[in-house]
Amino acid sequence: MKVSSHIRRFLKSTRGQIVGLLRERHSTVAELAEKLSLTDNAVRAHLATLERDGLVRQSGERPGLRKPHFTYALTSEAGDLFPKAYAPILNAVLKKLETSLGKEQSAAFLRQLGREMAAPHRNTDAAFESKLHTAIKFIEELGGQVRIERDGEKIAICGTDCPLSEVVSDHDLVCDMLTEFVAQVVDCTVSQNCQRKEHPQCRFEIQT
Repeated sequence: MKVSSHIRRFLKSTRGQIVGLLRERHSTVAELAEKLSLTDNAVRAHLATLERDGLVRQSGERPGLRKPHFTYALTSEAGDLFPKAYAPILNAVLKKLETSLGKEQSAAFLRQLGREMAAPHRNTDAAFESKLHTAIKFIEELGGQVRIERDGEKIAICGTDCPLSEVVSDHDLVCDMLTEFVAQVVDCTVSQNCQRKEHPQCRFEIQT
């Protein structure tokens, strides 16, 4: 999928650079200002426009000397700015796999693939938080954007931009592959409750 000239121009603009930085990690106004050599007020003005356009949202807070600093992240809609060219090939592969093996065997194959993908990232001696960070980093390197939700002892990895969004609506088995990957890396039972329709979003619920 080619990037339109309009999107290319936008990504080169100051707002586009902010989007690019937020795609890498959630950031505060001060962090963005430092990286772009802008004033805090200039960054706030750009963020306000990006929020109005539905591309950026406030994602949390970080402690500050006098008061907390808000962090910002991309919305799921912002993912449309970054085309995922793998879709036609992966859709064809998954369709052929399901036709050849059937859905049940295809699911088993993809879960096994998830375990094999996880093997180089497993460290059973590491602390849980380190394992969790490893799983999140992998998903983000695939092109996804995730956050952690905590509710007492319940922990969920929630994606605002699914790295496999172009195929999950037709081939939900790929969610099982990523679920198995996360389960192996964090060394816990993991279930998935992903949204696969409009604006697909990951949700991996971890039983610690």
